[in-house]
Amino acid sequence: MAKPLEVDQQWLERIADQVSGLQYGQVTITVHDGRIVQIDRTERTRYDGPSQKNNPSGPQKEAEQRDYQPSGEVLRFIQ
Repeated sequence: MAKPLEVDQQWLERIADQVSGLQYGQVTITVHDGRIVQIDRTERTRYDGPSQKNNPSGPQKEAEQRDYQPSGEVLRFIQ
């Protein structure tokens, strides 16, 4: 017989924190032996603008857009 799930206030707050501000995505709660042991948050970002293929703006501009990363790191595509 399955054990009843043990959920205290701390876990409820953790779950609420993960769901808060989520526009598109999912929150997965992993339970082992009747206890929550892990919370995974997968967030999706949706873009409504046209794709690069449909709106070419020249090779230099495309290279700049491909290499841009807001964290300061540069992402390079290998072709």
